[in-house]
Amino acid sequence: MSLITHPQARELTKSVRATVLVFKDPRSQELLNRIERLAPSEANALIMGETGTGKELVARHVHHLSRRHQAPFVAVNCGAFPESLVESELFGHEKGSFTGATSNKVGWFEAANGGTLFLDEIGDLPLSMQVKLLRVLQEREVVRLGSRTPIPIDVRVVAATNVNLADAVVAGNFREDLFYRLHVATIRLPPLRERPGDILPLAEFFVNEHCQRLGYQRASLSAEAERKLLMHNWPGNIRELENAIHHALLVCRHQLVQPSDLQLAEMRSSSASPRLDTPVQAIGAAQEVSLEAALNALYERNLPDLYEHIEEVLFRTAYRFCHGNQLQTGRLLGISRNIVRARLEKIGEL
Repeated sequence: MSLITHPQARELTKSVRATVLVFKDPRSQELLNRIERLAPSEANALIMGETGTGKELVARHVHHLSRRHQAPFVAVNCGAFPESLVESELFGHEKGSFTGATSNKVGWFEAANGGTLFLDEIGDLPLSMQVKLLRVLQEREVVRLGSRTPIPIDVRVVAATNVNLADAVVAGNFREDLFYRLHVATIRLPPLRERPGDILPLAEFFVNEHCQRLGYQRASLSAEAERKLLMHNWPGNIRELENAIHHALLVCRHQLVQPSDLQLAEMRSSSASPRLDTPVQAIGAAQEVSLEAALNALYERNLPDLYEHIEEVLFRTAYRFCHGNQLQTGRLLGISRNIVRARLEKIGEL
């Protein structure tokens, strides 16, 4: 069984990223074969998969298997910066190019020169920056903000996304020419629910790992706990599995994890979908009545911090409806991506 771990796994305990990948399931073994075939090339790569499936781990493995493995691997989250700072972060800036630019700064492309630049959440990149990124990929040079002098670069770009970029192109949220420039070597990471053969090997790895971190004696999973793990849908993928094992080890007795020790969240819709033959006006009216009734029920319970509770539910459900895309969540709610990110960090979604 092949295994890939993140070099800073123990620093990512509060992250939604996966910290380990195993390749036991047949689908995972096919994935590993594809990675090993594509990695030695110099082609840009696009990794697609849900949050928590291990996209950064795959990007690091692609880098490790390439001729660039002794050069830098630089990971950048495209959704982590305010739109006004994206250009400076990616391409660098010159002293005095804007207020607060007190010195020259090397951008991420220059920092990764000779190696691999991993652009996570590429779908969150503003359209204005997509144009400039496309030019960099075509010309193999960057121009720092506030400068007119191009700087040659030798960088392999590996991008990742948890949204369907083809749909984003159709919706006008992602440039078609950039999509095809990145869509050369594609790697699709199946969610954990589609590779059940990896669930128990991953669980066993996390049991051993967290026993060591916590200073516990070696623990194990009961047969019933293993069955519960195999039956779960894993919407949060590998990171959800790790968190479930971590919690179970904290509460289990006699170093044996039982089904009751596993807290597994079920993400199911609480209301049925409307009939296709129901008039649109009737659907809208019914939904307004349903929302008003739900709010009235909350008012009657007289919950503390009710506004914060409603806001938290609103942002969490919108974020999941948009499959973890902050930009689309902002457009859905009619607010900026920066506000979305701040709220998601506040409620623990990031």
